[in-house]
Amino acid sequence: MIEFTDEVVREMRAAISIDGVRKAAETIASFVPSSPLMEHPLLTVAMGFPIRLKHENHLPTGAFKVRGGLNYIACLSEEARAKGVVTATRGNHGQAVAYGAQIFGCHAVVYVPHGNNPEKNAAMRAYGAELVEHGDDFDEAREAAEKLAEEEGLTFIYNANNPDLIHGMGTYTLETLNQWPDVDTIIVPIGGGAGACGVLTVVRALKPDVRVIGVQAANAPSVYLSWKAGDIRTTDSANTYADGLATRVPFALPFGIISDLIDEIVTVEEEEIRTAHKLVIETTHNLIEGACASTIAAARKMADSLQG
Repeated sequence: MIEFTDEVVREMRAAISIDGVRKAAETIASFVPSSPLMEHPLLTVAMGFPIRLKHENHLPTGAFKVRGGLNYIACLSEEARAKGVVTATRGNHGQAVAYGAQIFGCHAVVYVPHGNNPEKNAAMRAYGAELVEHGDDFDEAREAAEKLAEEEGLTFIYNANNPDLIHGMGTYTLETLNQWPDVDTIIVPIGGGAGACGVLTVVRALKPDVRVIGVQAANAPSVYLSWKAGDIRTTDSANTYADGLATRVPFALPFGIISDLIDEIVTVEEEEIRTAHKLVIETTHNLIEGACASTIAAARKMADSLQG
């Protein structure tokens, strides 16, 4: 396993670039189509300002993380793919790894906590992954997955601590800037933080004046608390309706990027996420996840500063 010392994190961060994102876009193009960026009139009326949703739910696996997982496995050596991969997840990252492993013909083991979303568990199995239920939350599942990687020589696929993963996830922001050149604010959910790092890598390279706002659930605020404090803080629990945000321990690499480059992080309460979730379903007729709804909840909370 990698020991994420300050030196290792600095080296990884130096490897992240807009060129890496562009290369990832070429790598995954055959397997992941560009997703639409859509304005829904009813949602715009409800919000009171122009807002568009990046419909990553239209991709294979139904989430943006397929971009990162696929690029990660594409960048592995043939020897590493032959030995197999292992990861831990609450669902979307695991589906991405399972999908990438299926495409590149390697065995994937995915650890999830007990009580994990049964539909996501079924989806990971459908993509061919070996699913293991362990622990009460993501971090306990992750620790068990890391142990298996050490014992059996598998490649552990980190949810966020890897440049190839971040490069893959950054590809949706390349699309966004092409689809809406006049965008002035991007609101992105933060769980592990790789998605936000992809946004920041692209935006700061190509349109540095675009405002990037991260969102965490108030019940799972580890990155928010760390950002406010200036160093990594953990929480005792991450009990949130938005399971994609349910991380107790921030990852070293994305935390450093987020700390240096993000404009703001806000937290939203559980009821605010649920209300936003209902609003998006009613106004867009798209079935979204709680993590996505958190960004709409944040936009509602910040409506005054987003006018115009």
